[in-house]
Amino acid sequence: MQQKNIRHPEALPSIEEERLHRKQRLAAAFRLWAKLGYDEGPAGHITARDPELSDHFWVNPFGKHFSLISVSDLLLVNHDGEVVEGNDVVNRAAFAIHSQIHAARPDVNAAAHCHSMHGKAWSSLGRLLDPITQDACAFYDDHVLFDDYTGVVLDTSEGKRIAHALAGS
Repeated sequence: MQQKNIRHPEALPSIEEERLHRKQRLAAAFRLWAKLGYDEGPAGHITARDPELSDHFWVNPFGKHFSLISVSDLLLVNHDGEVVEGNDVVNRAAFAIHSQIHAARPDVNAAAHCHSMHGKAWSSLGRLLDPITQDACAFYDDHVLFDDYTGVVLDTSEGKRIAHALAGS
């Protein structure tokens, strides 16, 4: 969905400042998700594309509670799934899904995935959102149903199928 009349922030003067800006927002997003209850177990991740190394992204480490994530905890992962900055382990599912989304959609700078209680309940219905509330209208004709789920995503072939489904939205 193309957003119109949205004021975008000014570009930051350096790559380093842009990188820090993205990492700060990413860490804050995790803490917000924790506050909203989107932190069910190890299932969930948010990624932000690196502003300089466009085939790399920043992601949360595996097993760290969202409420505890700070900028220094974030991992920089390359297109092969290798942690090139950071000291923890990357969630394999996060890499398998997000690497393919970032590869398929160079216009996307961030992607998010969680297993919220209400999200899981809705997903069990296997249907798209009806545009019956203002909140749901924001997604009208701009979301997909991925009904080809084969289990825990551990390799990029499943991530490619997810990215392909999302590429049309």
